Amino acid sequence: MADTSSNPADLTPVETAPVEIGILGGSGFYAFLDDVTEVTVDTPYGAPSDSLFIGDLDGRRVAFLPRHGRGHHLPPHRINYRANLWALRSLGAQQILGPCAVGGLRPEYGPGTLVVPDQLVDRTSGRVQTFYDGVPREDGRIPEVVHVSFADPYCPVGRQAALAGARASGWEPVDGGTLVVIEGPRFSTRAESRWYSAQGWSVVGMTGHPEAVLARELGLCYTSINLVTDLDAGVETGEGVTHEEVLAVFAQNVGRLRTVLFDVVKGLPAARDCICSHALDGLETGLDL
Repeated sequence: MADTSSNPADLTPVETAPVEIGILGGSGFYAFLDDVTEVTVDTPYGAPSDSLFIGDLDGRRVAFLPRHGRGHHLPPHRINYRANLWALRSLGAQQILGPCAVGGLRPEYGPGTLVVPDQLVDRTSGRVQTFYDGVPREDGRIPEVVHVSFADPYCPVGRQAALAGARASGWEPVDGGTLVVIEGPRFSTRAESRWYSAQGWSVVGMTGHPEAVLARELGLCYTSINLVTDLDAGVETGEGVTHEEVLAVFAQNVGRLRTVLFDVVKGLPAARDCICSHALDGLETGLDL
């Protein structure tokens, strides 16, 4: 496997064929590609969760980044989200897929349900969630204070590709809904879960934020694809959600999810003209993008 690194001062692509699409949460997915190249990327925000694994899929150049690391050693609140998004962008990725395991907040969203949300609620705390904080970076650059539009957090084009990819694989998805992201790593109390459900939210997870907003701040398309692994604590009776339960359901569905992701990659357009691609139009960021 080749090993190279990016220029930490800007988003100049590393010396490898430009990547089109990035997939976060890709532990193990890259093992099914031919001629995979492992790339180490340095960023102004520190190291990403792991090396990036680059390969070709049906003529598209794809980079996989395990958001928790290969050994799943990073809990959600310790993931370096800024470094992860910056690293993918530095390789040339313009479209990001963010598959993640979630809990269902409605009785009909049981284990094995696939949800493609169109809205997001942030219930995290303490996570750095912007590149544009006006704080000087180690390379001396000072980002401007920039406020991006985030009314619709997910790429509409990516969402349609995700829905089509799921249906093509025979896995009928839930079209739309709200993902509420909590700090973790603990699961919700019954009271919290019932509150989320009462708000009309659909699923609950720990890693979908700040990935989406950081992608928007870099002008990237971001699509969330949620695999329900359990009914959250307030939606069912019994002992509540367990770590073992989540892992077991994810393992049962990882093959199907991989197939969906590969179909989505094939369906993403080569050219972009969506809200994400125009997110920074007319804005001075202070960064070389």
